[in-house]
Amino acid sequence: MLIALYSVIMAVALFNLGIELKRDLMMLQQNSYRNERYCRWMRSSQDSTSVIRLISAVVVMFAFSTFSKESVTMLLILVVAGINVWKLLRAKYKKPLVMTRRAWRIYSMDCVLSLIFIAVILSLMDNSEVSETLFNISVISLTLFFLSHEVTLAANWLLKPVERSINNRYYRDAQRVLAGMPDLKVIGITGSYGKTSTKHYLYRILSEKYDTVMTPGSFNTTLGVVRTVREHLKPYTQVFIVEMGAKQQGDIKEICDLVHPMAAIITAVGEQHLESFKTIENVQRTKFELADSLPSNGFLVINNDFPYIVNRHVDNVKVSRYAVNDVDDADYIVSDIQYGVSGSEFTLRTPECENLRFHTRLVGECNVSNLAAAVIMALYMKVPVEKIRYAVEKIEQVEHRLQLKRTPGGVTILDDAFNSNPHGSAMALDVLASMTGGKRIVITPGMIELGERQEQLNREFGEKIAKSVDVAIIVGKYNRDAIVEGLTEGNLDVTQIRTVDSFAEAQVLLHTMLSPGDTVLYENDLPDTFK
Repeated sequence: MLIALYSVIMAVALFNLGIELKRDLMMLQQNSYRNERYCRWMRSSQDSTSVIRLISAVVVMFAFSTFSKESVTMLLILVVAGINVWKLLRAKYKKPLVMTRRAWRIYSMDCVLSLIFIAVILSLMDNSEVSETLFNISVISLTLFFLSHEVTLAANWLLKPVERSINNRYYRDAQRVLAGMPDLKVIGITGSYGKTSTKHYLYRILSEKYDTVMTPGSFNTTLGVVRTVREHLKPYTQVFIVEMGAKQQGDIKEICDLVHPMAAIITAVGEQHLESFKTIENVQRTKFELADSLPSNGFLVINNDFPYIVNRHVDNVKVSRYAVNDVDDADYIVSDIQYGVSGSEFTLRTPECENLRFHTRLVGECNVSNLAAAVIMALYMKVPVEKIRYAVEKIEQVEHRLQLKRTPGGVTILDDAFNSNPHGSAMALDVLASMTGGKRIVITPGMIELGERQEQLNREFGEKIAKSVDVAIIVGKYNRDAIVEGLTEGNLDVTQIRTVDSFAEAQVLLHTMLSPGDTVLYENDLPDTFK
């Protein structure tokens, strides 16, 4: 009977370790499989010192103390492991673990390291009785649960040579594919924000004339581009639009060295990812790696509404600057933006002083600005104006990027939940402020990855919210204090400031206050790596 009970407890302890390692792998995956970013998440989230982990450490110490009792220890292991299993099995994640081949390799290494650790410790212990063996395995499993972050880090580090070898093989294959397509026109797109939307807009317009491929989703890293080249490019592809993201200097140059763009768009240089870049000057240098990689006969489109684009001189390639606000030195000027129930209309003035009028289903100045960049590139690619105008008319908003929706109950939804930044959030709030048919409600957890300016920029965000809405619902604790302070300084009625711990709670609260004619803005949705 005792052996059977201990076997069950050991199985629960091992199962707890297995699913905890999967959860840790999910967080490693969300941190791009980079150990330094994973460690930064561990520090900021304090996950390694969570209550359940600390309790497990106490139980392990109790197990090896002189006054411990084996049966009591096993009961405590069952309780701790059981609670964590119950919690993890019920957990819902916004971005769940995707078991790619790389993820399977890391998880397999996790299991191998855990088994080696168990075997080594067992060899040093007294295992004369079956019950003692089961007890020891249970205690070691709980110890590994407490150390699961370190196991994940070690597995990822040990597999680095393997991953490097695999990636190099894929990279060389992508080089071979591109070398076999000498007539392929590659257009790079980067920016602190707006690059994904601009990519989609340009793809829709260029598809009116060319067989076009773009990097899908958020495939904006070197490996994402490599995968796109190997899986999506065909011998008859004429244009390849490459979104280029960066978390550190050199990232964009690495992509350019692979695809060799002949034209490019830089949508913005702003305060984004300051946690890794540290300064906006580093952001500027990194984004302009794309401009520096262009050939002398290439073409560059850049957004002059950003000071760190205006002050960056470019002389290695032909440049067209566009702007909505800072129009003094712009070659293309966006003006007369008008919003209506069917979307927006705007005029694009060309360097030849021709005024091109467009209608789009998109709303928001940021979307019009991104659309202007796509139109300018399409004109350079000699797409007829009427075809551009037709495509612009048909473009649908990219999901979760200031996407306009209307519910059957007469409520307007502005879905800007993909991410948030100081520039884009301000524009989204301007759109919300213009909606005067009913209550204007914002639901937001604030902005992230802003480095030392995190608190200040979220406080300013709160002040902007106060001038734009009737009700503010602040989600989570990560930016709560800074945003609420800004809301208070902005003189929003304290009774209209609501704080909740999750989006689920926000939805419940929202349904108690909605009426026909109201407008709701969802501004950002933090990933699982943030509380």
